Amino acid sequence: MKLSAVLVVVTLLASTASAQWSYRDPAAPRTADGRVDVNAPPPRTASGLVDLSGIWQTDIKYNANLAADLKPGDIVMTPWGQALFDERQDNRGKDDPEGFCLQPGVPRVNGVPFPQKIIQTPSAIVILYETRTTFRQIFLGGHTLAKDPQPTWMGYSKGRWEGDTLVVETTGFNERTWLDDAGHPQSEQSKVTERIRRPSFGRLLAEITIDDPKAYAKPWRVTQAFQLIADGELIEYICNENNLAPPHLVGK
Repeated sequence: MKLSAVLVVVTLLASTASAQWSYRDPAAPRTADGRVDVNAPPPRTASGLVDLSGIWQTDIKYNANLAADLKPGDIVMTPWGQALFDERQDNRGKDDPEGFCLQPGVPRVNGVPFPQKIIQTPSAIVILYETRTTFRQIFLGGHTLAKDPQPTWMGYSKGRWEGDTLVVETTGFNERTWLDDAGHPQSEQSKVTERIRRPSFGRLLAEITIDDPKAYAKPWRVTQAFQLIADGELIEYICNENNLAPPHLVGK
């Protein structure tokens, strides 16, 4: 599966992000040599919940192919989903919305090669994404989604705590998002469920279930591991300021 041209561009940009800030997290546990102790216990809030806050980044392979860790047969597409996937493959991803600086959608936004910043409050989890300089709100209570919400790129997210695991359900997509560079489809019927936990100070795990009856014959699941960038920060990223991808997205 070929990566779209935009992936090459953003990878080059991402290589300079960590050099923009000089910062040392004073609260991070450290080993004797001054390195962040990624195996230390996770921090907790005053109420006793695991605190997911921090700067996190996952492996770029999930942006290339969300199903990178799965076996053949783990994903069974419907005729509609298979036809759309084959069309995108045949056209070498030329219509990939990422190539035109549009929002990546959920869960694809987690896999792009840029960090994200989680800010945890009692009523919401806010995620700031360096990519597209965009954001996501996960409401933890008191918000009820309208019966027929306007479809969006990033969907509408609600969460709840089950012990130390944050369970997030996201719906309301606009059917224009792709799950990855490979072109796995995402329809308006898609429901994305994430089970997020922080087993140690430096590790975050997100078990992601794609339930989309229009595109897939059965739900399928992947687990993404995130690494903490304790001494880093986000920088501004304006995708369409110097977007070099569109001229190269020409298909066959």
